Amino acid sequence: MDFATSDRRPLPRTAAEGVKIVVTGGFAVGKTTMVRSVSEIRPLNTEESMTTAGSGVDSLAGTPDKTTTTVAFDFGRITLNERVVLYLFGAPGQQRFGYIWHRLFTGCLGAVVLVDPRRLADSFYAIDRLERDGTPFLVARNNFGVPRHSLEQLRDALDLSGDVPLLDCDARERDSSRSVLIRLVEHLRELSVPREVGE
Repeated sequence: MDFATSDRRPLPRTAAEGVKIVVTGGFAVGKTTMVRSVSEIRPLNTEESMTTAGSGVDSLAGTPDKTTTTVAFDFGRITLNERVVLYLFGAPGQQRFGYIWHRLFTGCLGAVVLVDPRRLADSFYAIDRLERDGTPFLVARNNFGVPRHSLEQLRDALDLSGDVPLLDCDARERDSSRSVLIRLVEHLRELSVPREVGE
């Protein structure tokens, strides 16, 4: 490989803050797609072909064309501005890979939970675990072009508290994925600002 002509970009000299973010959610919600769409470097993917051995384990309901699955994690990087760089880790969606979570979330400041409006129940595990561990997160509904309910109906269905940001996105689109990450960083900053007494 000719690194001189590769798509690798060096960090800006002014970069002062590296933030580790995990993109998580249920099986086949678009986590790998989001990391790929937004990363400014060639992303690391650990996708493997799905086999008949996994047919009884991973339900393809609603995703009949899916042929691969993440078996470890995805990794990408995006520079938000001259000072802030995000390091993105995409977590596998199946509960059987839960043992990887501890290492992936070590040093993580926040998470994006991608949800598929056709299969909301697949996201319960990720949301429950983040809430239990006290990890700040937002929820992004990936647009699969299907009829959908309002965001408030989705908030009720996921039983999200009012302080958890909830927004729409298209994980295939760089600008949309970048907007989700910017909103997460804003949310993290909001949480770090002490509230006045009585608020």
